[in-house]
Parts: sequence; C-alpha cells; structure tokens
Amino acid sequence: MHNLGFALDGAWQVLLAGLVLGAGLPIIFALGIRSLAWGAGEASVTGSGVTAPGPRRPIGTVIGYFLFAIVILGVVLGITFIVAGGFGYKLDFSHFFPALVEK
Repeated sequence: MHNLGFALDGAWQVLLAGLVLGAGLPIIFALGIRSLAWGAGEASVTGSGVTAPGPRRPIGTVIGYFLFAIVILGVVLGITFIVAGGFGYKLDFSHFFPALVEK
C-alpha cells in the first residue's frame, strides 16, 4: 500500500513540473509579447489604409520585459539543473536562492 502512495507522490510532482515548465513558460512568453504590443500602442486598419498607432503605454513595455526575464530565469535554472547533474552536483532550493551542492 505504501508503494501506491510513493507512486502518487512522484506522479503529482512530475505533473506539476510538466505544467509549470511545459505550459507555464510558453504562456508567460506569450503574455510578454502581448504586453509589448499593448505598450507600443494600437494601430488600426481602415478601408483607406493603416492608421498611426495610438499613444504608447510604457507600463506595458516594462511588464513585457519583466515577463521575459522570468522566462530567461526559468531556462537558465533548467540548464543549470541539467549541467549540475552531470558534474555531480544538485540544485538545492532549501533557501530562497538556488544553490549548487554536492550529491
């Protein structure tokens, strides 16, 4: 009976990691693109052509760059996790900042 508990414990961890890394980072990236477009102002298409963009929104640009920074941080942590395992280290999250410790 304990084996079933261990299997379910591992399964929810894999599911959570898959959702965060498999769908979460692309969603954050897409929101960053959308935020940059919103920050640049909206252009509209009419019968006579394309009108000039509206007023710029600097907060959209700031939010977009912040979301891109989150995506880059996730990619760097993923690469660090893979490379650290090859060198005999593991990525430890026992404190707020991740650290490399020997296995």
